Amino acid sequence: MSIFNSLPPAPVASKKPVTDIRHGITRTDDYAWLRADNWQAMFKDPAILDPEIRKHLEAENAYMKAAMADTEALQKLLFAEMKGRIKEDDSSVPMKDGPFAYGTSFVTGGEQPRYFREPRDGGERKMLLDGDKEAEGKPYFQLAGIDHSSDHARGLWGYDDKGSEYYTLRVRDLATGEDLADRIENTGGGGAWAPDGKSFFYTVLDDNHRPSKIFHHLIGTPQGEDRLVYEETDPGFFMGVGASMLDDVIYIDIHDHETSEYRLLSTDDLTAEPRIVAARQAGLEYSMTEGGDVFYILTNADGAKDFKICEAPVTAPGRENWTDVVAHTPGRLILSHMAFARHLVWLERENGLPQIKIRDRKSGEEHAIAFAEEAYSLGLSGAGEYDTDVIRFSYSSMTTPSQLYDYDMVTRERRLLKTQEVPSGHKAEDYVTRRVLAPSHDGVEVPVTLLYRKDTPLDGSAPCLLYGYGAYGIAIPASFNTNCLSLADRGFVYAIAHVRGGKDKGFQWYEDGKMENKANTFKDFIAAADYLNQQKFTSYAKIVAEGGSAGGMLMGAIANMAPEKFGGIIAAVPFVDVLNTMLDDTLPLTPPEWPEWGNPIDSRQAYERMAAYSPYDNVGEKPYPAILALAGLTDPRVTYWEPAKWVAKLREKTTGSEPILMKTNMDAGHGGASGRFQRLEEIAFEYAFAIKVAGKM
Repeated sequence: MSIFNSLPPAPVASKKPVTDIRHGITRTDDYAWLRADNWQAMFKDPAILDPEIRKHLEAENAYMKAAMADTEALQKLLFAEMKGRIKEDDSSVPMKDGPFAYGTSFVTGGEQPRYFREPRDGGERKMLLDGDKEAEGKPYFQLAGIDHSSDHARGLWGYDDKGSEYYTLRVRDLATGEDLADRIENTGGGGAWAPDGKSFFYTVLDDNHRPSKIFHHLIGTPQGEDRLVYEETDPGFFMGVGASMLDDVIYIDIHDHETSEYRLLSTDDLTAEPRIVAARQAGLEYSMTEGGDVFYILTNADGAKDFKICEAPVTAPGRENWTDVVAHTPGRLILSHMAFARHLVWLERENGLPQIKIRDRKSGEEHAIAFAEEAYSLGLSGAGEYDTDVIRFSYSSMTTPSQLYDYDMVTRERRLLKTQEVPSGHKAEDYVTRRVLAPSHDGVEVPVTLLYRKDTPLDGSAPCLLYGYGAYGIAIPASFNTNCLSLADRGFVYAIAHVRGGKDKGFQWYEDGKMENKANTFKDFIAAADYLNQQKFTSYAKIVAEGGSAGGMLMGAIANMAPEKFGGIIAAVPFVDVLNTMLDDTLPLTPPEWPEWGNPIDSRQAYERMAAYSPYDNVGEKPYPAILALAGLTDPRVTYWEPAKWVAKLREKTTGSEPILMKTNMDAGHGGASGRFQRLEEIAFEYAFAIKVAGKM
């Protein structure tokens, strides 16, 4: 019997069949009409959404609200718990840069960050940007931060007030706090200052939401007069612009998921044409940072699958001049790097765990910053200045609150600057974190990170929230998360399945979960559920699976493949209409995503491969568990119609009694609500669904 009783009739989407023939294969889509024909314009003005589509989404929201009505008190309690673990009037430790130190803070009750600066060695703080003030009266507001010019006179800041990720840039006089008349529309959200602080570079998004052009803006001139610096004509490539720490180079970074190209503009002549470092070559990836008279280049060139670091002269950085500095070591994946006057620093992952490595640029001596826990997370924030021996990093684990350190690369001493404060209290000794290995279908062992209270019975009776992602090479860190304590304190086992498709165990782990190997991602996740059931950490009926975006595709796939092994599924902004989306080259991410998933327009093999796992295309007549799908109306990454179509088809096909629910945020995009507490309300809603499904109300 379903725990969702006495529900009103569920919305039934109209069927308006649309037939498509590709590679001689005919497919019919009954719910294609839910895709708004004017989606590009609607992202900028949601009010113009087709009334029939809006009516259907609102009916879904009403049905969801009725199904979850008995959890409203629980949602409020969960929200209060999560909010109680956040220090409301928190402040970052300022980062030194020249005469000042810059940081962010929040005030009690505030949703948005505030950006400040203070004298380098301490003193009175000056507010540079008040996010709460800028967000007043707006149902959605997302800041892109503020970047100060090298002379510390001006700040470049951006905001998105629709959730569509079209950012407006403004320029602020940091002395007066007033914005200049300059207003740059439809940008990617950031920019790069020229050294004199009188101009900056930025990226413009085209009508299909792709970063296609880099412009140079002179303060005080209209956007229409800005000089076009570079235009990318291949819709399959992303693009960004940044400045070097030494202010002598503007970087233009062009890349897709497996190929890179950098173009450099010397700040000695801002009117020059950018020069190519190494022309794009399919499969060649590289990124750059400056080290005085040399560039340090992180690359997979010459078969370095897990990456190596090279150096090349600033005057001649072409690939023919790349010389190895940090050699490639199979199984040790170098994730990122940065250079300072006397040291080269990089973050790497080996055996599933991250570590920070430091190399003395003069002597070549290397050392690592050591950590002891079985599973943990590291963040390397570096420093605000080039001529320094001190870098900053953060450390946490599933049981250890985040700790911020300054580390002296010469003396090898670390100084604790701040420990994340949990106002309602947190006793690490009350919890257990473990990393177990689940054997997958082919014998490969899949790491699974666990968090639970010490007093949780491990006899199969505990409910479990099992999270997964498994795409783009993104590894899910074993970091401290105050929110999931609300589940652990209710007897849940909180689990993260580090499935193939991420880079949790090196670059090969990523390749073993993409393209023709994509099914491994799904089978690994199911194997994690099998292991947790067999070892009595939980039982199938009490497992609630969760994933978002590409992880939402994972949720759709496992729902089709093994619905009997999950009590419920939460799919946040789920990429479930894979084949239709990858066939639509007008959508923002489709051409850039082909290297990740394949191009079904050109390749019958890619078409058939996607058709075999695309969640929407494989919904069948079977008893699905309770499913909650979450969408954002103005989401440019996973468009709202993907979960809307999926839910309509699931509800049509399921032979079970459990409800299929959909919640659309009509004022937000891919990331959901923008405020820090508004976001907690959404998490509380998701957790309330999991608790209800697990029978722990």
